[in-house]
Amino acid sequence: MDEESARALHDEVPRVELTPAAADLLRRLRETHGPLMFHQSGGCCDGSAPMCFPAGEFRTGDSDVLLAELVVEGVEEPVTFWMSRSQYEVWSHTRLIVDVVEGRGGGFSLEAPEGVRFLTRSRVVGA
Repeated sequence: MDEESARALHDEVPRVELTPAAADLLRRLRETHGPLMFHQSGGCCDGSAPMCFPAGEFRTGDSDVLLAELVVEGVEEPVTFWMSRSQYEVWSHTRLIVDVVEGRGGGFSLEAPEGVRFLTRSRVVGA
C-alpha cells in the first residue's frame, strides 16, 4: 500500500470506537452524571488510560487533540474523546478501541466506583 492510499484509509477508519461493554457503561454513567467526555493524557499510571469525566469538567487546551465525537445509542449528545498532543503523536497511526475491564482504574474517572475501568486497546490502521 502506498503512502497516499494509507493516508486515505487512515482518514476513513474511525479514530476511536467503543466496545458494546464500553457503550453500556457510558449509558449508565450518562444517566447519573449527565453529558460525558474522555481524556487520555499519556502520563504514567492512570494517565495512560482514558479517563471519563462530566463534559467540560476536564479543561482541554492547545496541548490536547479532539479525536472523536462518539455517538452512543441511547445517549443524546456525542461523548468527546480527547488525547494529549504528545500521546497522539505516538498513537496517530492507530485506531483506538475503548473497552471496559474489571478492576479499579483512576480515582477521578467516573467509572471507578463501579469496580471496572476503561481501557484503550489499539490496532494499527490498515492492518
